[in-house]
Amino acid sequence: MNQLASRFEPSTPWLEVDPSPQPWLPPESPLAMPRQSLDETPAQDPGAPATSPPGIGRRRFAVFGGATLLTLMVAVGPYVLYARRGFDGLEALGFGVFVLLVSAIACWFCTAAAGYYVLTTGREQDDLDFSPHPTLPTTRTALLMPLYNEDTGAPFARLAALDASLARLGASAAFDIFVLSDSTSEDVALAERMAFASLRPQAHGRTFLRRRLENAERKAGNISEWVRRFGGAYEFMVVLDADSTMAGETLLRLVDAMVRNPGVGLIQTAPTLTGAATLFARMSQFGVRMYGRVAAAGLAWWAGSEASYWGHNAILRTRAFAASAGLPILPGAKPFGGHVLSHDVVEAALLRRAGWAVHVTAALDGSCEETPPTILDFIQRDSRWCQGNLQHFRLLGAKGLHPLSRAQLVMGCMAYLSSPLWFADLVIGMTLQLRYPVDWASFWYFLKPEFSPFMLTSLLSSLLLIGPKLMGCLLVLRRPGERRAFGGAAAVLKGMMLEILLSIALAPILMVANTQAVRRTLGGHDVGWRPQRRESGALAWRDACRAMAWQMFTGAAFVVALCFRPDLAICFAPIVLPLLLAPVLARLSARREAGEAVARAGFLTTPDDHGLSATPVVFHAAARPAQASYSPHAREPVSTVG
Repeated sequence: MNQLASRFEPSTPWLEVDPSPQPWLPPESPLAMPRQSLDETPAQDPGAPATSPPGIGRRRFAVFGGATLLTLMVAVGPYVLYARRGFDGLEALGFGVFVLLVSAIACWFCTAAAGYYVLTTGREQDDLDFSPHPTLPTTRTALLMPLYNEDTGAPFARLAALDASLARLGASAAFDIFVLSDSTSEDVALAERMAFASLRPQAHGRTFLRRRLENAERKAGNISEWVRRFGGAYEFMVVLDADSTMAGETLLRLVDAMVRNPGVGLIQTAPTLTGAATLFARMSQFGVRMYGRVAAAGLAWWAGSEASYWGHNAILRTRAFAASAGLPILPGAKPFGGHVLSHDVVEAALLRRAGWAVHVTAALDGSCEETPPTILDFIQRDSRWCQGNLQHFRLLGAKGLHPLSRAQLVMGCMAYLSSPLWFADLVIGMTLQLRYPVDWASFWYFLKPEFSPFMLTSLLSSLLLIGPKLMGCLLVLRRPGERRAFGGAAAVLKGMMLEILLSIALAPILMVANTQAVRRTLGGHDVGWRPQRRESGALAWRDACRAMAWQMFTGAAFVVALCFRPDLAICFAPIVLPLLLAPVLARLSARREAGEAVARAGFLTTPDDHGLSATPVVFHAAARPAQASYSPHAREPVSTVG
């Protein structure tokens, strides 16, 4: 990718570029996209879509009922502990926070368990039957890549690779590529024009570039502006991010599925991560590649036709999107008022409100994106998402939404509220322990062999946290082709162990960061819209210490509290030590050399490291665990990793 990207770097200032404002655009084909009202109930109930799975109620009962049962089991230990002398106010608060946290973790565990069942029984295509060899499309599909002050080389290289993939399949005529620039920097805009001028003569299909001079409503406004100007000419649109791509085979199957299921408004793929270089990025990439399918398959299983949208690597029915997903402007001041920030899940909810099915699928590979290279970049991105997700509290009362759409809005909020809840649970627990004298017997509590309700809580909590990781690992180990692609059983196990250790170390750091993001959002602070850094680079000590100041302060505060209860040092060590060492962990995980070193040692390796990139599509046939790639002239799927 780096060699291909260099072809589109702005290194040829002599290149003549058309000086007119918008020289590379097709004739306009307007499509109305009215803003939707959240205060008006739809005229009639559209009913369940045709692709809603039979027995979807039983699926949801199994997942959420199982999560409820697990939550009750985990709550036994704290209940017995607090009820010894009767609950006081602080104990009741601590118990309530604990139960709320555990319920969220239990839902994640049960979703992963459902996904493991789906993938091991070959049921990932039960709801949307993707053809292994679809015919070439007769409809037109637009491939949209929004850009906002990005380095130009890599995005245009991804588009060139996507264009070449479609040309190899003979499908170029059915797809048009649009680069939708929202860049505010004139230098970046010029670089985009030069890169596009290099791409367009080499492209096999039609390519267009549009720069929006007023980037109102951010990415959502960028997409909706395209819909209003050009959407009428396209049956479907595929939204990409600057760091994402999709294989041509995946696009053909998505278009075919949309054509065969006219009631489907959106199909969201489950992207894998690729291109990781730093230790942090490698950890993220390994985790998503190893465990992500299990969670995605479980989500698709219980969400059915009321699934969500992640804003990229998805196909949408253009007219359905235009007619039903125009975002409202929320009353009030920022951060809760104004334009909808985390627009994707809201657009999915509006599509479903209008009767269109919204699906997530784990049945297709060939959908990829990149991850932030450092934990600081990850935190910056999460701060923006935090503000957008918390804004969804304003939308919970919107009329006509499906109950599961409301539930997914709540889940999005909980993704960030779980951090301050965890922090509050730790503070409450420490405060309660400071009431009692030092008990050195508790120092060695975790080495005691006897069973107790609190030991049951500890064991079950650990299982809920790492269970989905174990399921993803077991799934790979059960499939010989995938096991070899990851470097063998030893590499799979070593990678899982290191990923779990790194996740444990970084979790308190992210807890404090997200708690700060929630505090700033609730305090009325708008994080704004800054371009995301996607390339790795050295992290200076000064920057690491400045960025991790709150983490170190929080760790020091816990150390002060532990001076009064030193017998709890082992219990709090997994929280306190990463916080105190946060700058060290941030610098180490940001190093490309550290990522290369662990890969050479056989840790955190993925198929990319063994010459088996996940970018080519892999098709999971129903009731057939082997994976196969698509060949337009083959009679049978051709094995790639089996």
